[in-house]
Amino acid sequence: MIAEMFGFLGDPANWVDHLFEHLELTFVSLGLALLIAFPIGLFVGETGRGGTVLVGFSNAMRALPTLGLVTFMFMIFYVTFPGETITYPAAVIGLVVLAIPAVLAGTYAGVQACDPAVADASLGVGMTRWQRLWQVKVPIALPVMLGGVRNAVLQLVSTVTVAAYISAGGLGRILLDGLANRDYDQVVAGAVLTALLAIALDLVLAGLQRLIVSPGVALATTSRIEGDR
Repeated sequence: MIAEMFGFLGDPANWVDHLFEHLELTFVSLGLALLIAFPIGLFVGETGRGGTVLVGFSNAMRALPTLGLVTFMFMIFYVTFPGETITYPAAVIGLVVLAIPAVLAGTYAGVQACDPAVADASLGVGMTRWQRLWQVKVPIALPVMLGGVRNAVLQLVSTVTVAAYISAGGLGRILLDGLANRDYDQVVAGAVLTALLAIALDLVLAGLQRLIVSPGVALATTSRIEGDR
């Protein structure tokens, strides 16, 4: 089985197109989730309004089965826009719903975790409330916020495979074709590719986090975590 799997992976024509489809679905869904969840998380984290509702809403969204949601959206689009290409938007909507809770929770938790003394000091030197948010709280909250983004990316990469169920592409196509043909070497190859992609993207985001997070903030976050232990 190992030799056959490497033989499948050795021919890029078997998987490169599906890999790019997978990446496109992942980053389009992530971008839309950021546009929706990031402003809401900032607002609730700064004002404290609706925190309980936000947590409950996020937990409810996490409980939604992505495959069922994608299929449901496909059926709605199929009835509403007969004859149109509707698999891609149906898949994206389901994946956006999956990604929103992680981004929302990371943004809200990061802003809420900012030391009140630091926030009050920024007001004392003449900053407005929104200057305090963008120039003080957001930089301090970046490690937690980026942790939410990384969590969302990992969930998306693993779940984009369901998009192939409605013919929206991605590495899931390799899995479904392998199952249909009882070619389990191909199924294993698709699973390995998905896992490697998740690991690679997480490493890239970890490197990006090291670049954009202030060393002082990173050190303070590490010290706080070790102190909690």
